Amino acid sequence: MKIRFWPALLILIVVAVTMRLGFWQRDRAHQKEALNAQIVAFEHAPAQPVGVEPMPLKSIEFHRVEARGEFLPERVVYLDNRPYNDQPGFYVVMPLKLEGGGYVLVNRGWLPRNLADRTGIEPYETPKGLVDVQGIARANASQAFELGSGGSAAHKEIRQNLDIRSYAAETGLAFQPFVIQQTNNTGDKLVRDWPAPTLGVERNYGYMFQWWGMAAAAIAFGLYAACRAAKKGDARNEGDEADEADEEAENHA
Repeated sequence: MKIRFWPALLILIVVAVTMRLGFWQRDRAHQKEALNAQIVAFEHAPAQPVGVEPMPLKSIEFHRVEARGEFLPERVVYLDNRPYNDQPGFYVVMPLKLEGGGYVLVNRGWLPRNLADRTGIEPYETPKGLVDVQGIARANASQAFELGSGGSAAHKEIRQNLDIRSYAAETGLAFQPFVIQQTNNTGDKLVRDWPAPTLGVERNYGYMFQWWGMAAAAIAFGLYAACRAAKKGDARNEGDEADEADEEAENHA
């Protein structure tokens, strides 16, 4: 069976690329599984105190933390389009001025939307003076899809997302590079039923099987095309042999 060089090379390239992408998705799934195991371990580890010294995000994300300080309600930000049990609402994000110096952003919890007024904020409590905050260190206060700059023209505290560095430049406050997702109750009427971190391991495995399926399909197509070309070649050879036999018979006649 004669194999044509360029079609065979193309199929080999497709197989190599799709197999590699499949292995890459598998490795990503394994990394996320390892991270999930770390998150579970962090849940049972002692809480780390947050102070004035910067704590790198890579070393603190998903860890339990605790901080003591004073909330700054005049700097509050309401993250819009954060539903809870199919009810529209906000996340209340507020700076905490740490007792020993420095600042950290705290996602205090969920607040329902005033259905009669889109920009209306339902009442909630903010503790005065020093308060102890416990929670989980997260890279941000939650990220939602955003078109443009987001926010509300009528209520500047309402935003779609909040970037820590941008907000630090805006306010002039030196924030820790993470947000505390508060878990303890401070009697403020906010909901703290936080969703578990979504790592998407199942999606990576799904993509892995898709890429490997494409590789298998490319191999099957290559074998099918080669067999079909071989059959056509055999049929053409048989036809040529028949023509030669007829010519010989005519010559003898």
